[in-house]
Amino acid sequence: MTEQVATNITWHEGEVTSAERHKNMQQKGVTLWMTGLSASGKSTIAVALEQVLLQQGKHAYRLDGDNVRHGLNKNLGFSAEDRAENIRRIGEVAKLFAEAGIITITSFISPYRADRDLVRKLHDDAGLPFFEVYVDAPLDVAEERDPKGLYKKARAGEIKGFTGIDDPYEAPDKAELHLRTDKLSVEDSVRAMLTYLEEHGLLTAE
Repeated sequence: MTEQVATNITWHEGEVTSAERHKNMQQKGVTLWMTGLSASGKSTIAVALEQVLLQQGKHAYRLDGDNVRHGLNKNLGFSAEDRAENIRRIGEVAKLFAEAGIITITSFISPYRADRDLVRKLHDDAGLPFFEVYVDAPLDVAEERDPKGLYKKARAGEIKGFTGIDDPYEAPDKAELHLRTDKLSVEDSVRAMLTYLEEHGLLTAE
């Protein structure tokens, strides 16, 4: 758990509520947390979902694991400690976006259940919807896809601590959505996520 280091700071409460923001946006803020092995399809589905939502006039933003490591988290590696901090920071950013009324789509391997649960609690404590989406492709399927060649490097010993090879992936035990991407197309996966948002009344401000 990251401890507070800064001293002499005070939370400055604003006058605009989340409900007012959501009414203004004509939708509710939510975080869709997509987790799964590398090459399971997280980023591909996230890109497609973001595009469809924007075409529908919704406010959505995608946070991608590799992209974030080019900026906000560029000082973090892939040790267990750095992975935990990576997810903690993204959880805080996603919460801010959700508070602002944005449909926030995150695509992170986020291999450790405890780290994902901390992000869930962060949203729960703030009264914000958080839906874990398990983007599930069997390891052999992910390796066969291997668009970045990372599994090949990991098998050759060129990458250490690679999730699914020599570092564990702890599958969700309470994901709201489970997408088997070895059986579902990208379009099917996007449709499932849109349906879930609609069923939970998150695409309107009512």
